Amino acid sequence: MNVASEYLQHSRESADELVRRHAPLVRRIAYHLMGRLPTSVDVGDLIQAGMIGLLEASRNYALDRGASFETYAGIRIRGAMLDELRRTDWTPRSVHRKTREVAEVVRQIEAETGTEAEDAEVMKRLGIGAEEYHQVLADAACARLLSLTAPDDGEESAALDVADESGLSPADSIEHQGMRDALADAITGLPEREQLVMSLYYEQELNLKEIGAVLGVSESRVCQIHGQAVIRLRARLGDWRD
Repeated sequence: MNVASEYLQHSRESADELVRRHAPLVRRIAYHLMGRLPTSVDVGDLIQAGMIGLLEASRNYALDRGASFETYAGIRIRGAMLDELRRTDWTPRSVHRKTREVAEVVRQIEAETGTEAEDAEVMKRLGIGAEEYHQVLADAACARLLSLTAPDDGEESAALDVADESGLSPADSIEHQGMRDALADAITGLPEREQLVMSLYYEQELNLKEIGAVLGVSESRVCQIHGQAVIRLRARLGDWRD
């Protein structure tokens, strides 16, 4: 066996061992995500996608990356699961449509008044009651993980999920970073409670029940606050979506 063949065999064995040892990481990430997703999502699909992400990570990992394999693999596994969620979007188009309608009304009110749009005014302009409005907020919060940059045909993308940017062109990278900066600015402009929910959900990765315990409110109320934040961000990031 020549040197090249020995190296390739060692690489395959190393990759197989990495996959074997870190397979439990896939299940852990999958079930953690499930705590933040509707019951209609199949955990088996997430695990399958995550295993593909783990396999790709084992093939592409290099010791000079500056991060442990578990850290690197965790990012790729979670990314593969989020890609699967985007690919198999379970959200009805009617949910996307209603969310856009509410976001547009919020944008109009805030442009006219220069202040945060109040629920009562939003409901009045839409001509809907509190029950229907709160259902729209809940649907907005549950529409995948978070979709802010959707064009009007209903095709969504998750703006808060940090993907691998290595394949982007320089121009695309600049635009992507600009979107991230605009999103960060928009989040800092949210009402305090909405900011806190976003931070606990996306940065601390708490589920709705855990956030409710922190805030002393019900899980359904957290979902409403989350939905308000999503819609307000969609309204304020209209220039990027267009």
